[in-house]
Amino acid sequence: MSWQAEGQVKLVDLVYAVILGIIEGLTEFLPVSSTGHMVLAMPLMGIDAGQPPWNVLLWVSQFAAILAVIVIFGRDLWRRTIHPPRPGWKHHILVQLVAAMVPTVILAVLFKKYTDPLEQMPVAVAGALIVGAVAMWLIDRYCRRSGPMRLEDVSLLQAFLIGVIQCISMWPGVSRSGATIFGGMALGLTPRVATEFTFYLAIPTMLAAAAKTLLDLGGTLTGEHLAVVLVGSAVAFIVALVVVAGFLEFVKRYRFTVFAVYRVVLGVAVLVYYFAQP
Repeated sequence: MSWQAEGQVKLVDLVYAVILGIIEGLTEFLPVSSTGHMVLAMPLMGIDAGQPPWNVLLWVSQFAAILAVIVIFGRDLWRRTIHPPRPGWKHHILVQLVAAMVPTVILAVLFKKYTDPLEQMPVAVAGALIVGAVAMWLIDRYCRRSGPMRLEDVSLLQAFLIGVIQCISMWPGVSRSGATIFGGMALGLTPRVATEFTFYLAIPTMLAAAAKTLLDLGGTLTGEHLAVVLVGSAVAFIVALVVVAGFLEFVKRYRFTVFAVYRVVLGVAVLVYYFAQP
C-alpha cells in the first residue's frame, strides 16, 4: 500500500478514492454490478482490495450510495409507512421488505463465505457479467409487463422470491439491482415497480451489509485510512444522487438493452485482458 512512513495519506490515494467513489456512485443502482467494477478497477490501480482502507471503502461507499436513496425516497417511505396507500397488512411496505429480507439474510449467512473469494477471480466476475447480460435481455424482451401497477400491489410471495433472487448477487459481477429488477420483472412486476422495490429493498440490505463490515473491519482503520474512506464515500453519495433520479426516468421510457450490451463488452474485455497476461 502507498502510505507515507509518517502516516500521512498520499495525494494519489485520495485521487484513487475519488475515482472509486465515482465508479461506485455510477454503478451501484444500475444493473451492471458495482462490486464487479470495483474489484476489477482496484487491481488496475495497483490497489489490494483486501487491505485497508480499500476493503472498507468498498463497503462504506455502498453505504454512502444508499444514503442517496434515503434522501430521494425517505419521505415517500415514511408516508407509505404511516399512511399505507392500500389497506391490509399484506400490502404494507415494511411487511413486503421483511418478506424479502428473510431469505436474503438466511442465504447470505449460509453462502457468503463461499462467494467472497470469487471477488479475487476476474474470470468469475466476467462470466457473471456476460451470463447476467443474456438473462437481462431475455427478461426485458419476453417478461416486460406494461399497464398500471403500483408498489403496494407487490404480493408477499413476489417480495419473498425477489429476496431469494437478490442473493444471486453475492456472486460478484451479477449486480444486486440487476438481480432484483429483472427478478421482479420475471415475477410479473412492471419495470417501474420492480425498480422502485429494488431501491427500497436496497436500504435495509445495504445498511446491514455495511454495518457488518464496519464491525468486522472498522478497527483496522487509522486516521489516514479514514480520510480515503470519507473522500471516496462522499463522492459516491453525490454521484448516486444523480444516477438514482436519472435511472427512474430512464426506466419509464427505454428498454435495458444498452446495459446488456455494456455488460457483454466489459465481460469480454476482462477475459481478453486476463488471458493476454503472460
